[in-house]
Amino acid sequence: MVSNPVHGLPLLPGSSFTDSTKTAFHRSQTLGYRNGYAMARRPTVGIGGNRLQFNQLSQADLDELANKVPLLTYGPPKPAPPTNFIPAHVAFDKKVLKFDAYFQEDVPLSTEEHYRIRQVKIYYYLEDDSMSVIEPIVENSGMPQGKFIKRQRLPKNDRGDHYHWKDLNRGINITIYGKTFRIVECDRFTQEYLESQGIELNPPEKMALDPYIELRKQPLRKYVTPSDFDQLKQFLTFDKQVLRFYAIWEDTDSMFRECRNYVIHYYLMDDTVEIREVHERNNGRDPFPLLMNRQRMPKVLMENTKNFPQCVLEISDQEVLEWYTAKDFIVGKPVTILGRTFFIYDCDPFTRQYYKEKFGISDLPCIDVSKKEPPPIKQELPPYNGYGLVEDSAQNCLALIPKAPKKDVIKMLMNDNKVLRYLASLESPIPEDKDRRFVLSYFLATDTISIFEPPVRNSGIIGGKYLGRTKVVKPHSSVENPIYYGPSDFFIGAVIDVFGHRFIILDTDQYVLKYMESNAAQYSPETLLSIQNHIRKQEAPAPELELENKQTEVYAEQQELEALISTVQERLKDHPCRDGIHEAFQIHDKEASGFVDKEVFFNICGSLNVPVDDSLINELIRMCSHGEDKINYYNFVRAFSN
Repeated sequence: MVSNPVHGLPLLPGSSFTDSTKTAFHRSQTLGYRNGYAMARRPTVGIGGNRLQFNQLSQADLDELANKVPLLTYGPPKPAPPTNFIPAHVAFDKKVLKFDAYFQEDVPLSTEEHYRIRQVKIYYYLEDDSMSVIEPIVENSGMPQGKFIKRQRLPKNDRGDHYHWKDLNRGINITIYGKTFRIVECDRFTQEYLESQGIELNPPEKMALDPYIELRKQPLRKYVTPSDFDQLKQFLTFDKQVLRFYAIWEDTDSMFRECRNYVIHYYLMDDTVEIREVHERNNGRDPFPLLMNRQRMPKVLMENTKNFPQCVLEISDQEVLEWYTAKDFIVGKPVTILGRTFFIYDCDPFTRQYYKEKFGISDLPCIDVSKKEPPPIKQELPPYNGYGLVEDSAQNCLALIPKAPKKDVIKMLMNDNKVLRYLASLESPIPEDKDRRFVLSYFLATDTISIFEPPVRNSGIIGGKYLGRTKVVKPHSSVENPIYYGPSDFFIGAVIDVFGHRFIILDTDQYVLKYMESNAAQYSPETLLSIQNHIRKQEAPAPELELENKQTEVYAEQQELEALISTVQERLKDHPCRDGIHEAFQIHDKEASGFVDKEVFFNICGSLNVPVDDSLINELIRMCSHGEDKINYYNFVRAFSN
């Protein structure tokens, strides 16, 4: 590139030479950043680094800068920043001008007043130039008061102008929606604000008073009675003053001589008497409030008024010599009214104060007339009649509808399915009973005993259930407080008397020994030692005895299963699930083994609507279970066949 042409030569190719010292031929940067903002700037050098002439200061500018005297060390003063703008709703927030005013309202249809004065409060809100008029609420005024005009910008004239705070002052009238309000006073803040804005306030005025309210404040007219003894004076003096006496009346004509409570009211204003009856809950009487209506009661009648028809005509002063007065009612003395003698036992505090001031009686007693209740009669149960248990028979005496005796639920939950089994023989003089063997089962949950006799072939005795589950009373216990057999009464050689039959304990199983060792506190050391010695002797039992015991247990379980199947057949003889149940199990038992899985078993029962929730069905399923996963459905199906 050609640069720095020689003076006088034309700027043509070949007439200039290249400056080898210049290597930068880029354009100068015209954009830059200051304080994070993009700003344009004018270039000072051109292509090749040559300084541009038009961006340089002129000679006049240089002379001005050379001759300029700085005023400040750090340059000319900077102008002050403008003040921050504050909107009106922030500057005048919660600033309200308050004025006291009133207006006059006509009352056309009233003889006592022709107009009334209603006092109001005018509020001016500076933040939005709105106004509201509130009338203070006066209790029982009979007029709707409170918010008279809700907050809004109020029109000033028909041209669309609105009231401004400059238009408000003391001692002026303003018209709002046809109502003329007279402003008489303002609060301290309003006064200071208007004066700060250059407004000259008028002097305050007195609030106008309502003539009818002032008339009501005048004292009432007082009337003076002409004499000391006057009925009108008595009425005005003793109005609403009542003497209250508490009395009882003993009804001697009734069968049980019942005492009934009454309240006697003596009205001082007209010397009348009223008797009220005190009712109690569930007393069996109609709730009449009054025994005797309020009236004057004669104390002494004239002699010639015996034949006076009192039930038809009222008694006047001509037939009565003396009426009942307040001095005739004294606490602790009887008073006879209309043939009934009432005994006054107490009065209220006002009556006591009246008697103290009027008659000088200050020691009116308070007599206790409450009857002491007799001691409760101890309820004794009748003697036991011998039917059922004593607890069941006692329920018939404790409630009209007998309920089952309460059971020890905690004991039943802790000892559920815990059974102590013993082998016993029958003590009997009959030779045939010597070889009979019985299985005594003691259920710890309910303290009941059941006896089962294993059947023996060709013995001539029908085996099976000998005694159902029941509590057995010891022979020497009393009938009123029976003592039942407990777990500690069963040991090797013990004699158990069951309703007159004596059984001798011969043997027991390993579970009984484990239970006795875990609950050794319930047993005596001799009882526990007898069971342990007997079990040790049987560590190597004879094969014949072991086989006999197994046969006995198998036969007992078989008999119990047969009885349960018969019961289920009787209950489900009309159930629809009886049809096709055997074929459904055979389909899933492909090996014809007689066993199916529990999951398959319950699915089939659910599809055939078999009531597996029933207690008997659950017991049958438990007895037909083989291990944990298999169920013998042959015995189960027998319960659903005829």
